Amino acid sequence: MAKAPKGAAVTTPFSRLALTHAVTACGDVFFTVALADSLFFSAAKGAKDKVLLYLLLTMVPFAVIAPLMGPVLDRSRGGRRFIMIGISVARAGVCFLLAGHIKDLALYPLALSSMVLAKAQGITKSSLVPSLVNDRSELVQANSRLALLGILAGIAGAPFAGGILKLFGGDWVLRVGAIAYLVAAIFAIRLPRVTVIADQETRDQRASLHIPSITAAGNAMGFVRAVVGFMTFFGAFILKAEHRNAGVFGLLIGASALGNGIGTLIATPLRRRFREERILGASITLPAILMIFVARWYGVPSLLIAGAMIAGSAACARLAFDSILQRDASESVRGRAIARFETHFQLLWVAGGVVAVALPFGNNISGKGGLFLVAIVMLFAGFAYLGAVVRLDQASRDQVSGDQVVRNQVSRDQASRDQVSGDQVSREREAEPVRHRPVTDRRD
Repeated sequence: MAKAPKGAAVTTPFSRLALTHAVTACGDVFFTVALADSLFFSAAKGAKDKVLLYLLLTMVPFAVIAPLMGPVLDRSRGGRRFIMIGISVARAGVCFLLAGHIKDLALYPLALSSMVLAKAQGITKSSLVPSLVNDRSELVQANSRLALLGILAGIAGAPFAGGILKLFGGDWVLRVGAIAYLVAAIFAIRLPRVTVIADQETRDQRASLHIPSITAAGNAMGFVRAVVGFMTFFGAFILKAEHRNAGVFGLLIGASALGNGIGTLIATPLRRRFREERILGASITLPAILMIFVARWYGVPSLLIAGAMIAGSAACARLAFDSILQRDASESVRGRAIARFETHFQLLWVAGGVVAVALPFGNNISGKGGLFLVAIVMLFAGFAYLGAVVRLDQASRDQVSGDQVVRNQVSRDQASRDQVSGDQVSREREAEPVRHRPVTDRRD
């Protein structure tokens, strides 16, 4: 990433994106706290049929994102900066409207609209990152910094959001969140203009979305997202089946947040020694092996450790995957690629949640069995991906070796042609008759 001169204020393009992202994350906390006190999350409490309804509701934003947001990003003539500004302003407007409808049914379409905008903003941010770093090897570090800033902004904003909720109510929490989004829009004005005007998707561009390195990484990350979705609801229902109090669930959320932070922090030092594919494979495989031992001695501590490991694995793996996608996807289709993978991952997250909800808790299933299931799925995903990486590396080496053989053969053929040409010239010279100049007598 570009560095500022010594003694100067840090005003690099990436730092401007980071500041915009941090303020947006703070606004997200206010939005989430306000909705937590509203009717919206009542669908996620209580009976399993309401949880299934909630899972279906989370798919709505992605039904819009995949077909619309990707092409808009890739074909916008105003640049991704203007898209970021427009989304921030739109989110502020939705929050102001929500503040007046937090207790009635208009909350649902407005909240879902905000979720659509939030996902669109995340995709836009990911599309901007590659153009704001000096070298593709810095992508993991850049994504890690953005993720860490989001976590810190959330931690900083949560107490203020909670205090405003207690003193003034959820409507004022939304109004303050709207102000945060407007501030983010102001910061986004200083982002560099990155304009990529792509035509209708061509066959070559469609093929570039299925590059083997991206496809293999996407499949592995999809399993991780399914596991995260499973654990999100499995932890809640298993604790309920065991008649644990709400404090234990709070500890599970805290352990997951801690694991997420650790996974985000270790990604950057790991990238200094390993490439993205190795980080992704290790992020899935190593926690899965440890999960087997954790599941064997199941209890509340084991569940907390499992929650932390899965969250850390998902955070580190996601940073590696994002960097692979940003590195290998063509600039002209990057927005569409990110949007499609976001939709794919959300589908798998919902599928994992549905499996957890469908389990017969308190009957034939136990915490130990659920954790063993998670370990098996992650082991399969990790080893399958590492095997795919080995095959891709071997294919790359074979291609390089084949190209070298072709270059050597071309060089030998050229040398042979040169030699034949030289021999032909020599023979022609030997066959040429010797012409003697006439001798004349010279008399003084």
